[in-house]
Amino acid sequence: MIDFYKERPKNSHKGDFGRLAVLAYEYTGAPALVAMAALRSGTDLVEIIAPKEKADIIASFSPNLIVRPTNFSLSAIKKEIERADAFCVGSGLGKNKKVLGIVKKFLLETKKPGVVDADALVVVNKNMNGKSFVLTPHRKEFELFDKLSKSIEKNKKIVTKVAKRLGLVVLLKGPIDIISDGKNVELNKTGNPYMTKGGTGDVLTGIVGSLLAQGLNPFRAACLGAYISGLAGDRVAKEKGPGLLATDIIEKIPEIIK
Repeated sequence: MIDFYKERPKNSHKGDFGRLAVLAYEYTGAPALVAMAALRSGTDLVEIIAPKEKADIIASFSPNLIVRPTNFSLSAIKKEIERADAFCVGSGLGKNKKVLGIVKKFLLETKKPGVVDADALVVVNKNMNGKSFVLTPHRKEFELFDKLSKSIEKNKKIVTKVAKRLGLVVLLKGPIDIISDGKNVELNKTGNPYMTKGGTGDVLTGIVGSLLAQGLNPFRAACLGAYISGLAGDRVAKEKGPGLLATDIIEKIPEIIK
């Protein structure tokens, strides 16, 4: 068992091991993957917040999913996330300018820890310095913040510089993940080329969000989340090779953390 996961007390109650909110808007599969990955990573309650027409579709994927229909206003989002210990935003969000504006305001105002991924990365700025956020860009998305080199050693310095400038944790996804909080930097070498499959980044987002909801600090959550995701992917790759799916990785998470 990974050190973070301890045997639970017999008198544990629902919610003792975290409540996670997942913000979604445009797409339905991605937030469902985030939520299922978080549940498999040990979070007790995961609620997906989405417009009603999308919420109904997401809810149909699994009876394990709790979906909260919302009009996606700033006040509605804040009310829903009030119950949560952490949040994830970006997976399934889309590029609607009004929605991105609402997400930006939410990120500036919230005191909750969270994972910011995919489309939500465009609204991240220096005014969020000091927030308990983990950014999870791939190489192309990282260009929003700086240009990368072909050298791992140079990229370690670049990621650390960006994390320091933003005052946030950055988890750069790649063949070797680079994680920094602006002071410390770590490499994660689990994972494989078959994890280029769509949806694997959403799984990582869900794992890191789960760890945040369970009380880990952002830097450790990012490091451990990358390790768990990659190791689960490695187990799947041995069995399925190029047939690997994001859902396969989710189903391997319990094997890694048990």
